[in-house]
Amino acid sequence: MNKVSLSAFVSGLIFSFGLLLSGMANPEKVLGFLDLFGAWDPSLALVMGGAIAVGLPAFMLAKKRKTAVLGGEINLPSKRNLDKRLILGSLVFGIGWGLAGFCPGPGIVASGALKTGALVFTASMVAGMLAFRWLESLRS
Repeated sequence: MNKVSLSAFVSGLIFSFGLLLSGMANPEKVLGFLDLFGAWDPSLALVMGGAIAVGLPAFMLAKKRKTAVLGGEINLPSKRNLDKRLILGSLVFGIGWGLAGFCPGPGIVASGALKTGALVFTASMVAGMLAFRWLESLRS
């Protein structure tokens, strides 16, 4: 295993541990955050704030570099405009998140625990990605 793959694996483990520790792999926790007029749980906002506090300086540093610390190429998004596809994709993501209580990372982590809802979510997510890839191939 090369150092980039090892770094990605270790980063994934740390991220997974953080999701478990913060309770974000539990859909009830996420749905509690989205329940503004019921038993609102603000803890997801604190997790998001922590992620921004860690990620923002790293992205600012990455924008100034040509290569990653381990030597790989840095590919940051360059698109700045909002278009119909981005807005529709965001809406679909948000609706799925609100219905299931999972987004991709926590869904995969909870699937590792063989939780039925997470397995259904992850299978649906993969099916959606494959459908998107197929539709994109028809477009081009």
